[in-house]
Amino acid sequence: MVRSVSYRLVIMALDFTVLTLLTQRMDIAFGFVVVSNIYTTAAYFIHERLWNRIQWGVG
Repeated sequence: MVRSVSYRLVIMALDFTVLTLLTQRMDIAFGFVVVSNIYTTAAYFIHERLWNRIQWGVG
């Protein structure tokens, strides 16, 4: 769990840094990081649920 959280924090910091450099606006960078984490978390959850239904390679 700690490994996952630390990875997520690193990615958020990198996203924030790059977006701040590209846009020159911390508010836009922060907003993107927040929204991005919401939809990527939802996408990961859905992906895992769908993948669990696939019997491909199980056996």
